[in-house]
Amino acid sequence: MVPSDSAILTHLRRGALEYCVLAMLRDGPTYGFDIARHLTRDGVLMTSEGTLYPLLSRLRKAGLVDTTWQESTSGPPRRYYALTGSGAAALEAFHRTWPSFRDAVDTVLSEGATS
Repeated sequence: MVPSDSAILTHLRRGALEYCVLAMLRDGPTYGFDIARHLTRDGVLMTSEGTLYPLLSRLRKAGLVDTTWQESTSGPPRRYYALTGSGAAALEAFHRTWPSFRDAVDTVLSEGATS
């Protein structure tokens, strides 16, 4: 059976999505809905915000993000997420590792076993 495009995307997202979230927090605290809106805009990184909040909870429990509540002028207080020092270090490690991994995958996909 050939896996569907969506099944392949699901597997690819598992390894990279948390680092995409950490990267979105690099410039400062961000409201969860804004993260979700950004990550779902093309439907590739995330298809619905339902997967974001459990991920943010895991990142918080792992000490990679902190949360704060901030008053909102348009409703109830909002929870904002911020990168911790450990989160910044994890993001930097991923950023160093990603290009060689991406390049290796690209090479195998384009050349197969001929290299």
